[in-house]
Amino acid sequence: MLEDLTKQQAATKLAEDGFNDVPEPTFNFLKAVVGRLWEPSAWILEGALVIEVVLGKEIQAGFIALMLIFAAVNGAIQSRRAAMVLQELAHQLTPTSSVRRDGHWQLINAKALVVGDLISLQVGSVIPADVHVLTHSINIDESSITGESVAVTRMPGDIAFAGTMVLAGTTLARVLATGSHSRAGKTVSLINQTNAPGHLQQLLGKIIGYLALLDSVLAIVIIGVALIRHADMVQMLPFLAMLFIATIPIAMPSSFAVANAVEARELSRHRVLVSELTGIQEAASLDLLLVDKTGTITTNQPRVVQFKNLSARSDRQLIQLAASATDLRHPSVVDQALMNFARQHRLEQLPQQEFKPFDASVGYAEALVGDALTSVRVRVGALNRLCELTKQQPSLTIDQLDLAQGRSVAVMIDNVLQAVLILQDQPRPDSAAVLKSIQQRGVKTVMLTGDNLKTAQAVADAVGLKGQVVSYQTFKTHMRPLAQVAGIAEVVPENKLAIVKAMQHAGYVVGMTGDGVNDAPALKQSEVGIAVDNATDLAKRSAKFVLLTGGLANILTILDSGHRVYQRMLTWTITKLARTVELTVLLTIGYLWLGRVPLSLNAMVLVAILNDLVTLVLGTDRTTIRYRPEQWDMPRLSKIAGVLAAGWTTVGVGLMAWLSGQGLAAGQLSTSLYVYLIFSAMLTILMTRTSRPFWWGRPSHAVVVTIGLNCLLTVGLANLGWGVLAINGWLTLIVIILVLMTGISLTAVQRLLATID
Repeated sequence: MLEDLTKQQAATKLAEDGFNDVPEPTFNFLKAVVGRLWEPSAWILEGALVIEVVLGKEIQAGFIALMLIFAAVNGAIQSRRAAMVLQELAHQLTPTSSVRRDGHWQLINAKALVVGDLISLQVGSVIPADVHVLTHSINIDESSITGESVAVTRMPGDIAFAGTMVLAGTTLARVLATGSHSRAGKTVSLINQTNAPGHLQQLLGKIIGYLALLDSVLAIVIIGVALIRHADMVQMLPFLAMLFIATIPIAMPSSFAVANAVEARELSRHRVLVSELTGIQEAASLDLLLVDKTGTITTNQPRVVQFKNLSARSDRQLIQLAASATDLRHPSVVDQALMNFARQHRLEQLPQQEFKPFDASVGYAEALVGDALTSVRVRVGALNRLCELTKQQPSLTIDQLDLAQGRSVAVMIDNVLQAVLILQDQPRPDSAAVLKSIQQRGVKTVMLTGDNLKTAQAVADAVGLKGQVVSYQTFKTHMRPLAQVAGIAEVVPENKLAIVKAMQHAGYVVGMTGDGVNDAPALKQSEVGIAVDNATDLAKRSAKFVLLTGGLANILTILDSGHRVYQRMLTWTITKLARTVELTVLLTIGYLWLGRVPLSLNAMVLVAILNDLVTLVLGTDRTTIRYRPEQWDMPRLSKIAGVLAAGWTTVGVGLMAWLSGQGLAAGQLSTSLYVYLIFSAMLTILMTRTSRPFWWGRPSHAVVVTIGLNCLLTVGLANLGWGVLAINGWLTLIVIILVLMTGISLTAVQRLLATID
């Protein structure tokens, strides 16, 4: 028998070697700032800075330097916030390991493993440390350390490395190296930090491309006119550089990543861990939820409620043999139900000579039970699968079993079917209410289960899922309208991926709950994959969310988070689109009409900085959660932003024409436009953050303070003449009143268009 460590030996080694993790390097803020100064957007500004210095324009050069420093510090702050949240989540979502100490198997946090520990590895396990494979060969995925996704076989005597994943096989293994001494040299975590872009990121890429195209066209127009007028092109270059920086939302994707990270921290307080940040924004659009029955709708604590003896053996013999064919190292809930049933009859488990754990692709677990001379081969698993193996027909038909009571588990001994047990798993007390709340939000909910039709229909009726439960074969061959389907029964885990793909092909944004190894592909494929609290490591790594508590209640929390992020991103996106069009068109018309750029370089820098200041706090804003799936589509965004941009630009051109007609100096015209651009941008944020009139909405304290400080600073600079040419207070007041009147008018137009839609 393989030796294990005692608890005292493990404690001593832990004190000597430390935990099986590696301290994360501290975030270097200065290095992050310097890094932000060496990227394409910074190079544009740095080129403009050099030109201004050469031309001897120290004040303008100072403002460009201010913009450079602000952009770098802002980016570093966002990176730090996101990094802190990801580190926090990574340390919460670490693997557990089955280890034997003092002769007893126990489940512990993998961080507490020490060199010499005897551990058990099974399909779906993340190998928590460098180990020596002892008893059986296993297939593992080493892509986390080699980059190659091809499965590798490790035989007894081979070494398997920390962070790799067991794809097939079970084995005992001895820990060789932990923490920084392992080959990976880092903490093994289930957090996915290499996220593929979600739907929103793809949309943002299109938006940035469109804005870059708009800027390019207008820049070509300005350069063409400047050449015709024989203007000094060197003088124009800094303005063109600032035009690109102020209008193209280069930092938008990182800003949204931070918004996701902040919301991920909020979810962790509700016992929901986010393993892939894009899942939060996808949750807002969720319109179909595929719910695994066992452990999500039900309590995942099945008990034996019916026992049918089909043999000449006594009931006690059969119960003892069934309990003896369970997994002692990684007991499933079915294993635990059989063990508890045996304990109720005061029966001890017989020794196992051989054991193969349950495999969903096979449909049963298998063990050689008893001593060497009297051992028998016992298989425990799905009734239909075991019926296929035996040539002897059972002495009762399936119709004689009360399958509505629960799932059936068959017992086969030496290739003869000898008993059937019915296991009942009660619905959770809150399942019906939570499912009703989810469906009231416009999310169609369909139950998935491997149970037979009778059992599945009984559970669906008990929790209020409307419609009929159909078998997977019926679903696949005669797919009916989803509104008529309450659940899909007789589903094996391999079917779930096909179901998810079929629903996505039908146009649904799909969420799915799962826990097993074979659920992993479907969890990864679905837009909102949710691993339940007892899921395998592979399922957790494949999902975007991990529930740390049982049941469905926290799915509502995920939906709420998705809607909050959606609303904040929508505010940012529409505001940025409207501001960009307003600024670029206003400057282009001004240059074509007046023969000069109507906004000074200093004012342009201030517009860019003060606008971006609000994005630092937008992730804290109060939001209104709409109880329906949200949709990200360019036509709708363009329509909303287009109305705002057209309104603000038209009024801005009118203001510029009026001020020019009054004989106002170029510097004062620039300052007046600066005040107009800042106040219109702040009001646009207040208008887009709520579907109600902006004066009824109540932003968060941080947003109110930031917008208020921006407005006060703008008024102060305009009236005192700091960095811009001073204008009198009456002109400032006229511009502010004009902005408020325009905002009220645009709000009325938006509400009118909303009623038409």
